[in-house]
Amino acid sequence: MARKVSRRGGNIVTIHDVARHVGVSPMTVSRVINGEKNVREETRKKVAEAIEELNYSPNMAARSLASQDSSRIALIYSNPSMSFLSELLLGILQQSSQSGCQLIIESCDGPEGVADVLDKLKSLGVDGVVLPPPLSDSSRVAKALKEMNLPFVGVATSRPSPDAASVSIDDFKAAFAMTQRLIALGHRRIGFIKGQPNSYYSQLRHEGYVAALTKAGIAPEDKLVGQGYFTYRSGFDAAESLLMRDDRPTAVFASNDDMAAGAVASAHRLGLDVPKDVTIVGFDDTSMASSVWPELTTVRQPISDMASLGLKMLLEQIRTRRSGQPYAPVHEIRDFAIIERQSSSAPGEAASD
Repeated sequence: MARKVSRRGGNIVTIHDVARHVGVSPMTVSRVINGEKNVREETRKKVAEAIEELNYSPNMAARSLASQDSSRIALIYSNPSMSFLSELLLGILQQSSQSGCQLIIESCDGPEGVADVLDKLKSLGVDGVVLPPPLSDSSRVAKALKEMNLPFVGVATSRPSPDAASVSIDDFKAAFAMTQRLIALGHRRIGFIKGQPNSYYSQLRHEGYVAALTKAGIAPEDKLVGQGYFTYRSGFDAAESLLMRDDRPTAVFASNDDMAAGAVASAHRLGLDVPKDVTIVGFDDTSMASSVWPELTTVRQPISDMASLGLKMLLEQIRTRRSGQPYAPVHEIRDFAIIERQSSSAPGEAASD
């Protein structure tokens, strides 16, 4: 069985070390460092104490690289999955520390709420913007940034634009591969939980699922598809509807780990054994995948690495523009992998460790 390994090295204390010490997410630590108000006072105090105890300096790398050109970078997010955001933030923070750039983190209520954030960033003199999904797939956000002549990069985008830098995996192929894996295990009634209805990468994952079923000669059934919203609760509710059917599926493929974790909880509530009675698999391989029992079989999307690469691409774009040279946007495709854990098996068989 595949296991996660640490992606940190050396003796420098990172934001991830502080988060682990306190028992919170890296994003929470970042909020405390940036003085944001939406953190409980008790948590704020614990983070502050951990920073002092571990001698963490968020600006250490920036000071050591003071002789280099510095950039002020904004990360704007509107993603409901905290586990996805934690992985993304880990990659961004580590790369920003190494690169010596200043990072500003802002949230918004989807593409329709990004205008106010962009006005604020303009006043702060931001040099570039990192966009995770779903903002990375928004033509409205891309248009606004282009009108501001502000460099940006899309991370985990599923709809790359030829005139914008981005990094992603192939969501269609990844979902196709996972569905094929379930079919190879012997499953024929495979349920699927979609993500946000207006999400293009959710659509691609569903299309990959349908294509794999069709290729195997299995007719896709609408009644085996549930609607989720990339949240734990929506996965719980969608799975409950699927698993309460008399002709329930023998496997459920949720299009992110948060929803898959919710599906596992729903199966337990209904008295079903995972994976003996129902196999449940996810997508992303966030920390959520190994935080539930049984641990999730899932598609590994290298979120932290993509975030790190995305920031590198953005900084290169900024440097090229400053030099007066033309910049040719590139789209990087990273590899995905199927990570086998205990939540999947052949129909009616318990998975072995």
